[in-house]
Amino acid sequence: MDSWKEVIEKEKNKEYFISLKKVIDLKYETTTVFPPKELIFNAFSKTSIENLKVVILGQDPYHGQGQAQGLAFSTPSNIKNPPSMQNILKEIKADLKKDSICLDGDLNPWAKQGVLLLNAILTVEESKAKSHHNLGWEIFTDNIIKYISSNCEGVIFLLWGSPAISKRKLIDESKHHILTAPHPSPLSAYRGFFGCKHFSEVNKILKKENKKEIIW
Repeated sequence: MDSWKEVIEKEKNKEYFISLKKVIDLKYETTTVFPPKELIFNAFSKTSIENLKVVILGQDPYHGQGQAQGLAFSTPSNIKNPPSMQNILKEIKADLKKDSICLDGDLNPWAKQGVLLLNAILTVEESKAKSHHNLGWEIFTDNIIKYISSNCEGVIFLLWGSPAISKRKLIDESKHHILTAPHPSPLSAYRGFFGCKHFSEVNKILKKENKKEIIW
């Protein structure tokens, strides 16, 4: 988190974030919200700016009890893998001809290797997908994406599904790499997420740039 501290503090002092914080604090007091409050910014504490290689952009946290842990698509190892995660693991096996190191759905090992698992919306109410849409989180995460685009070099963005792909305009494509595919959800995975080979593609790009490849 230290490497992100300045960036995040700057956002927290802006008017939109002060309003957002009031709303979110109240939601945590009055209803069931995920992830646990102390894990809202977990993605930033697990992947430093200095080590940043890949950004995988999710939509909002899982909304079932015990699932969300502040990392897009990831769940604690003792939780059954949600359908999107199951499809990600299937694609890794088909693409790399071997199982992921994260078969239990906990993606902390990816985060530690420089994969920022960022949701566009960082909180959600129990059983209500996208319930915290338009409260201000999108402004925050758009600004994070713009910051990465301006201040880093050669980051690989994996944009899965229309909402993620719409963020393409925030990224300087002359400095970074963008790979797009349908979302891994069962509703859309068969429309091109399966067969996208993003995991081997990422490693080809990293190898070309003399960076350590990700052990998926």
